[in-house]
Formats: sequence, C-alpha cells, structure tokens
Amino acid sequence: MDSKSLALYPFVTEAFSYVETLGFSLERLLNSRALDSARFRGKERVIQSIEDGEIQKPGLSGSGEEKIVLELLSYPFSRILVSCINDSYLIRRYALAEAESASKLLKTENKDFLVEIANDFNVSITPFDSHFAMHFTDYIKLANTMKDLKWKLVNRRLKQGYVHITHEEVARLLQEAIRDRIQNALPLDVSSEACNNCNSYIDEIKEVLQNRKSDVNIDEMGEVDTESFPPCISNAISGVSTGANLGHSMRFALTSFLLNVGMSVDEIVDMFNVSPDFDEEKTRYQIEHIAGSSGSPYTPPSCQTMKTYGNCYGGDEFCQKINHPLNYYRKKLYKKAKKEKEKSQQHDS
Repeated sequence: MDSKSLALYPFVTEAFSYVETLGFSLERLLNSRALDSARFRGKERVIQSIEDGEIQKPGLSGSGEEKIVLELLSYPFSRILVSCINDSYLIRRYALAEAESASKLLKTENKDFLVEIANDFNVSITPFDSHFAMHFTDYIKLANTMKDLKWKLVNRRLKQGYVHITHEEVARLLQEAIRDRIQNALPLDVSSEACNNCNSYIDEIKEVLQNRKSDVNIDEMGEVDTESFPPCISNAISGVSTGANLGHSMRFALTSFLLNVGMSVDEIVDMFNVSPDFDEEKTRYQIEHIAGSSGSPYTPPSCQTMKTYGNCYGGDEFCQKINHPLNYYRKKLYKKAKKEKEKSQQHDS
C-alpha cells in the first residue's frame, strides 16, 4: 500500500509500521513546530467527529510526501487527544466517524484494494465480476450488530458456505470492523505529562464536546408530549404500533430519543410489545443498556446520521432549522408553551 493510501486509511496495520519507520517519536509529535499542521489536523479530526459525525478526508492526489506524512501523523495525534479526554461518548463517536468516513472512501476503491483492506482485518473476500463472496463466519462476525432484516443471513444468497455481497455492502461491513478496532483500542495509555502538552487542543475539544452534549440534553421537560415529536420518531412509533420490525439503527434512534425525553424503560418495553420478534427479556436488556445501565447514557443520533442510515423521512418546516431530533422536540415544546402563554394573556386582558 502506498503512503497516500496509508494516510487515508491510517488504522491499518501497515500504517502503524510505516509511522515507526519514519522515526517520529512521541516527544517530536507533541512538540515539534514542524508538525504544527499535523497536530491541528488531528484536533480537527476529533472536532469533526463531534460536530458532523464524519471526518472530511483531504484530497491527496498529486500531493507531495510532506503533506501525506502530516495527514498520516494527524491520526495518532487525534487518538492521543481522545485518550487524554477519556470520555466514553467521545470515544464511541470518534470511532464511528473514522469508520464511516473510511467506508465512504472504500466504496470508490477498486476490488483488489477492498480485498487488501479486508485481509488486514483477517476477513477473506473473493471478488467476482458482479459481486464478492465472503465466508459466512466472517459475514456473521461483521453483520451481527446490524439488525436491519437485509443483513440477516437467512435473507442473503449463500452458496457453499459463502455469502454473495455487493461492493457497497463490503464497504459497509468493513465499517463495522474498522469501528470495532478503533473503539476497542481507546483510550490509549497516555502519560499526564503528554496530556498536559496537549492542553490547548484538549480545552478546545472539551468545549465543543460540552456544547454538543448540551445541544442534545433536555432537562425538566415535564410530561412527554408525543405531538411535539419529530417526523422520524413519529413515523417509527407508527411502524412499531402496526407490528413493523424496525431496523437496528432506527430502533436505537427511537429508544434513545424516548429515554432522553423522559419515557421510562417499562413504557418503552410496553411499546415494543407488539413487534413480531418481541422478546421482553432481550428488549429490556437493550433498552436498559441504552439508558446507561452499563455506563454513560446514549444520546440519539443527529439528523445527518439519521439521513445516512435512511431513517429521515423528509421532515417538515421545523426540520429545516435544526440538526438533531431532540432540538426539534425542544423547539416544538417552546413554541407550544409560548403559544399557550399568549392565549392566556389575551384571555386575561
């Protein structure tokens, strides 16, 4: 793999080896003025993961080796920053953003390159004219967290133990492998001295992170007002009530939204009771996990992420002004309360 590819896919094993051959020590990465651009880019990677849920990849075609190396070095620096902050929400969001960005790039790569990336994750795929073949054991390993029915093994074409998948599906499956590798490796064991050297970057990221968390944090909202739910959530609830089997990403979005607006675990379990594959014990476990029983509570995905997974249904006039389902709900509640207050004032006068 050439250096440009290593810079675009810095999580592969060869990239780590290549960085070692360059001879850049941790002290140099943290302090060398010649690497200011790499550190700035590393900080931007983290901030983009928080704000956009995706990391913008630079155009490296025709770039000199210096620019390529700086892009490559920005990845270990971003991991240092995430590790120093050591926030579980940030770790999950950063890993997913890196993985989604890589997956989008993989969709544009040739078949041989996909085979090479897959091999790095000990996944064997064989390219054919119109599809790839992946052994069912690898397929299950990568698709087991993807609950959309299309990913179920029984819904796939299986021949002699191999699943037939498209180019785009390979990229999507590898996204899971990439996310898993990045997330499981964090936080790194970074010394307090190294973290102190990064304080200016860390403070900026923490501010962005806090703003992001504030954007999706709703306190003292009172009774849950279903009339103020965004279209995506209302549509999902309608689907559940008629027995539709929601895909994993929509099920997570719905559950995390309802928990954040004040619904109890029991209420949400009862709502899913009409699902065709309802398993109360499993459903309760999943909801409690999202509620934070084993760590920090999860927040719903942003509007951009909802669109990425096909869970946005066009929206309404409110949707044009917000970037998160919880912001939609908060604004709807505010507008409704304001209207009622104006009515009350008119009545009193």
